[in-house]
Amino acid sequence: MSQLNTLQGPAGSSPLSPDPNNFVLQFPTAKIQSLHHHHLPQQTDMERSKARRPFKDQYLIAYNAVSVVLWFGVAGRTILLLPLVGHENVYAGVGNYTKWTQTLAILEVFHILLGLLQSSFSTTFLQVTSRILLVWGVCYPFEEPKNSFFYSTMLLAWGITETCRYSYYVTSIVGRTPAFLTWLRYNTFYLLYPMGAGSEALCIYRALNEARSYNEILYWAFVGILVTYPPGLYNQYAHMIKQRRKNIRGKKREK
Repeated sequence: MSQLNTLQGPAGSSPLSPDPNNFVLQFPTAKIQSLHHHHLPQQTDMERSKARRPFKDQYLIAYNAVSVVLWFGVAGRTILLLPLVGHENVYAGVGNYTKWTQTLAILEVFHILLGLLQSSFSTTFLQVTSRILLVWGVCYPFEEPKNSFFYSTMLLAWGITETCRYSYYVTSIVGRTPAFLTWLRYNTFYLLYPMGAGSEALCIYRALNEARSYNEILYWAFVGILVTYPPGLYNQYAHMIKQRRKNIRGKKREK
């Protein structure tokens, strides 16, 4: 009898039907969590990374991506125009485009001053100002340099170098740099730096006669600039070799 009472529980209740006052509906917690996890939209790694990325990085990604497109346009237009119209007419097709594309690079000096970039101020300043001189002070006002073959080789060297460089910067900030892009960034300079610097110097040299007829002081200023090219190229070369050792050989040792 006592066993029967134990099985029956509270008075009036059946052992097979639970007390409605004490009844609690329960579901497996793990299954609910699994269903909840399954139906909620999940963020990708890229979306989570973008959500956490500071404004500085977003700005630099945008700036470098725009620069990739612009400099690819410089190289691409030059390659297309050379066989179609000859080097004498390349400036007419790409000169203004290159002029403003290079002018945009002035922002890089301010990026360093504002702490957005950790880079050599002197190296960046000299490179940017020398190119600004080329596009505004040499090739824009004078006919000889803009009509020479060296203007085209200068644009090719600039366009390819900067396309590789800015592409590398974009992927570095994102954190996904392909090995081939690292190789291009730190190997193509062996050919493109002398090609670019040599073409720049020859464009300035081609402008000397016109500069002299315009202003004697400008002529001697150009001569003085030409004298700085050999040591300037050496410094740029040494800087890039150091960067190559750091970014290629250093990573190989880590592996």
